[in-house]
Amino acid sequence: MAAPTENKDNVMEAKASARHVRVTPQKARRIIDLIRGKQAVEAVATLRFAPQSASDPIQKVLESAIANARVKADKASEAFDERNLVISAAYVDEGPTMKRFRPRAQGRAARINKRTSHITVVVTPKTPKGGTR
Repeated sequence: MAAPTENKDNVMEAKASARHVRVTPQKARRIIDLIRGKQAVEAVATLRFAPQSASDPIQKVLESAIANARVKADKASEAFDERNLVISAAYVDEGPTMKRFRPRAQGRAARINKRTSHITVVVTPKTPKGGTR
């Protein structure tokens, strides 16, 4: 898992990533699209009840990003409320593909691709609507 970072606007953002997850990127992107831009606690609830198997590793990464934000807020001696966090970025990159072979008819062999994913989630505190702090 990656460490929390700060962007140029001095907004606290926390990032978490999981690499080499044994789920295809195409299936993981379907779940990531469900939660991108949502509040973090709402996204955790969505992932908890999603029937797809890709939702489990994505939920773990999201919970790790929330925990990283809590650690960063504690280190900066700031108030922390996870209900204020929003998923500002979430994406899935393709990891290395494991190639396996299966026997087929008439002595042939067919290649089976076992794909992996790199999942990254970034959470930031919700900005006030008025624009002032």
